[in-house]
Amino acid sequence: MSEQLSGPMLAPKTGKAKKLMVLLHGYGSDGNDLIGLARYWQSALPEMLFVAPNAPQKCPMNPAGYQWFDLDLNREISRLTGSKNARPVLQKFLDQLWEQTGFDASETFLVGFSQGGMMALDVGLRLEKQPLGIISFSGGLIGEDNWESDIKIKPPVCLVHGEADDVVPVSMSINSKTRLEKINIKTAMQIEPGLGHTISVEGLGFALAFMRELLMEAQPGDPQSKI
Repeated sequence: MSEQLSGPMLAPKTGKAKKLMVLLHGYGSDGNDLIGLARYWQSALPEMLFVAPNAPQKCPMNPAGYQWFDLDLNREISRLTGSKNARPVLQKFLDQLWEQTGFDASETFLVGFSQGGMMALDVGLRLEKQPLGIISFSGGLIGEDNWESDIKIKPPVCLVHGEADDVVPVSMSINSKTRLEKINIKTAMQIEPGLGHTISVEGLGFALAFMRELLMEAQPGDPQSKI
């Protein structure tokens, strides 16, 4: 496992970054895949710096890609044990990124797809300082009976999932919404009829609306450009 994550970045359209977005790819993919979301959102979020690190492990199913954790036959167990190993690596990356850019969690969106969506929730909900928001596409909370005891913050969460997803079942997002709302975490969700394990234009639009609403709420005390 690599302890030092790296991957592509996309500078703000304005040249002046006021917010940060970290994009976490899915199993067998890489940061170049998720940075494509940045190109879709960049015009609407012109002051956003986008960063898409490669996961810490090479993927055995796709040697050109990466994984946050391996997948065994028992997916529930492999997610649980694998996320615990990947969690400190991603946390270290975020700490270093915030130190380098001058941003902190409160100015950061964590966004992920599939396994990356699970990691965005897993790490984002356990941060000491509340992130601006967490977005999970085709992911969900990794099951732990006592997970609530780890949560000290309540960042807004957006869940987007295809109803016909045959890789990560839509029930994972639905159950996540129930669990998050149980501890009073504001959660927006869009279930897309007929959609499989992918991200649609409609899903991107729903997530964008979620982010823009949060940015408008944060605007009164918006800091000046930091980099």
